[in-house]
Order: sequence, then C-alpha cells, then structure tokens
Amino acid sequence: MNIRRTKIVATFGPATVAKTIIEKMIVAGVNVARINMSHYNESMNIDELVRNIRDISKRLDKSISIMMDLPGPKIRTTNNETITIKRGDLYTLGLQADISLNHKLKFKNIKKGAKVKIDDGKLSFTVQKMISHSQLLIKAKNGGSVFPRKGVNISGLDINLPTAGKQDLKFVNLAIKLNLDWIAMSFVRSASDRAIIDQLLNKSKHQIPIIAKIEKSEAIENLADIIDAFDGILVARGDLGLELDLEKVPTLQKKIIRKCNLKCKPVIVATQMLESMIENPIPTRAEVSDVASAIYDGSDAIMLSGETAIGKFPLECVRMMKSIASNVENEILENEEFFNLIPSPDKTNSRNAICASAFEMAKDLSLKIMIIMTESGSTGNTMSSFRPSSLIFAMTPSEEVYRKLSLSWGVTPVKVKKYKSTDQMLKFCRKFLIENSIIKEGEQFIMTAGIPVGITGTTNMIKIETI
Repeated sequence: MNIRRTKIVATFGPATVAKTIIEKMIVAGVNVARINMSHYNESMNIDELVRNIRDISKRLDKSISIMMDLPGPKIRTTNNETITIKRGDLYTLGLQADISLNHKLKFKNIKKGAKVKIDDGKLSFTVQKMISHSQLLIKAKNGGSVFPRKGVNISGLDINLPTAGKQDLKFVNLAIKLNLDWIAMSFVRSASDRAIIDQLLNKSKHQIPIIAKIEKSEAIENLADIIDAFDGILVARGDLGLELDLEKVPTLQKKIIRKCNLKCKPVIVATQMLESMIENPIPTRAEVSDVASAIYDGSDAIMLSGETAIGKFPLECVRMMKSIASNVENEILENEEFFNLIPSPDKTNSRNAICASAFEMAKDLSLKIMIIMTESGSTGNTMSSFRPSSLIFAMTPSEEVYRKLSLSWGVTPVKVKKYKSTDQMLKFCRKFLIENSIIKEGEQFIMTAGIPVGITGTTNMIKIETI
C-alpha cells in the first residue's frame, strides 16, 4: 500500500475557491487547507469556503484540516494600483507617501543607509533621509513593480505592535465560530505571545491548537521555549530571510525541524517552494531540490502559498509536490529509512516510552502496520515523530482529532465509533485492515491503546495481533 507520508498544506485563494477546484485539489493530495487572512477583504466568503471544504472532504472520505493564518503586525503596502519602480529613482515611504503602508509607524531611529525590502526582497531600497517621523525618502536599488498588499521589511525598525492585534482577535473569533482546526500566529517573538489568544479560546470554551510562525530574529533567540509552548511550528522562510542573513536560513531550517522532531511537534516548511509555478506549469530544478531537502530534513508538511492561492497552475503545483514527496520517500525507504535521518524523541514520559517501545517492536519484527487508538491525537502525533517505516493508522472517535491529525507526518486518520473494550477495538481493526486490503491473512500488526478505554491520556498498552 503506497501512502505518502509528508503532508501538503495548500493556500486557498482566488484561484482555488470554486467547488470543482476544491474537490480536484483534495483528490490531487492536499491534506491541510490554509486560509491566509493577510489578504482578507469583505468580498471573501470564508464561511462558504470552509463549508465547501468540509462537505467535499466528507463526501470523499478524506481527513482535511483547515488552518487560519493570522496576519499579525505585518507591514504591507496599501496601494490599490501597481507602482512601477525604476532603479536609482527616489520614492517616499510611509504615511501619505508614494509607497503607503498599512500601519502608522515612527521612523525616529531609522538612519541613512538602512535597508528597505518589499515583496520578500524582490525590490530593495536604501534610506536616503527621514522626511518626518512618519515618512522616509528611499532610493531604489533595482527596478520592478510594487503590487498591492506586499510585505515591507525595514532594517532597524522597532514596530512596537502586539503580535496579535484587534484584527487578529476578530479573526480568532471567526475561527472559533467556524470550528477551524489550526490557527497560525504570525511574527511570534516569545512563548507568551499565545496568551492573548488562549484567553479568547478559554473564554469561549473552545480549543484550537496554535502554530507559531518562525520569522523574527527574536523567535530564533527564544526557539526552545516557543516550541515547548506552541502546538506546532511553521518555518516562514520569506520573512526569516529578510530578518537575518539569507544564507543562514537553510541551516536554521534544519535546526528548527530537528528541535521540533525531538519535542514531537509537527513542523511545516513554507515560502516560495514552487514559486515559479505561479506563472509556469513546471518548477525549476532548484525548487524541486528545495522541496526534497525539506523532506530529508524531517518536516511533517510542506506548504504552497501564492502557487495555489493566485497561481495559474494550482492543481499542477499540488501534483508536483506530491510527486516529489513520493519519489523522495521511496528513495529513503529503499536505502536509509526515515528514522535514521532524524533524532528520536526523548522518552521522558509514559506516552513517549510506549511509542518508542512500539516503534522498536515494529522495526524488529518488520511489521508493516501500526494502529494507534487515540482520544486526543497526542499518541498519533508522538508515534509520527519516531518516523517508523510502518504505516500509521490513527483511529479516533473525535471528529476534531480526525481532522487535526491530517498534519502529522505518516499518519492516516480513521474516524471510528466509541468503543467500550479492547476486544471491540481489535475486532474493528481486523475488519478495517482486511476490507481495505491493507493486510493479508497470517500477517501481523501492532496496536497501542489506553486502558480504561475512552479516557484521554491513558495510552498504556501495546499488543501484537495476527490476522
């Protein structure tokens, strides 16, 4: 049975909101649907988009989670029309300027020669002088176009804005209303940044796991605490490459993924993975290698942004990403095994110890199938972090957990009814594996579960069964 282990996150936007395209995207291999609120406007019908994704995934019997990506304190251009930039020309930047911004910023500490980058560094400028506390004079280092709502990075600027502002909290309330599966928090700087969202979630008695986007130098300094505090990590290489020296990003990517693997936290690698496919039907060789490297590094998921949100070839992007992932995984299985590429998680609690033991038993006995009975999804995600060669089927009675596990590497979520005993579990497992031609008579599988049955956090049993 050939199941792709690395998950695909795709951003849904103008190019992919039609019901027919949503269905094709899911069939092509999307596991997580991302909604980028940085580009939200009143004409976007997010309720309908979420409803369509839910209805189609249910009809196709696919576990698809939906992630809302909050804008955070991102500085963006506010021009409605495209601005043509000529190399060597001077422009004003800031409030009521040639290039206007979405926040009223104070430039009092910005010095002559400071760097300004727009649209992930595609356009570069140097500061010539400060016209006022709210406006700079800048000189273009290269030509190009400033499109509406593109990101702006100004070296040496302390924006002094909260990680989650009023608009972000408004969007969190929308995520609660729509019962979304993940919230991605932009420009996280410390472990405490999630507190304001947690307060809102607790007040509503609703829990949505929060992903920290690593894109600030402060996040790198506080990386260990952030990984501990958040439910997942997204390596946002675009802004990270603007904050730090670009050549440092590949090694930071490996470092972040490695730390997430050790802590059993799902990690997504994002930004410009197949960027050229926004306009072209095939990627560059460098892009293919970039996607492959993220898989070899140990990422749980790889993400498409503008490629599927506004690109001309969204389906081709998903199919290409799936093809790259499948080919890399087959190569790893034949030669190195996944678990040899990443460090094993610490066995400092009972869940990790149970998963480590099940992993070793499956490896020693060459068992192809692992069944994880899980109430909260934690055991499924922990087993994923050991990167077994066995296929992982995580069975849960919770609809929310069923969807959430679609982000975890190597995990195939299966929605089941609530069971009263392990005998009922085993009976269903045998039936499921045989009816889906996953296993043959006489073959074995390994199962983990908790006794007493149906209580979260009680994983304490390993059982090997013969069909």
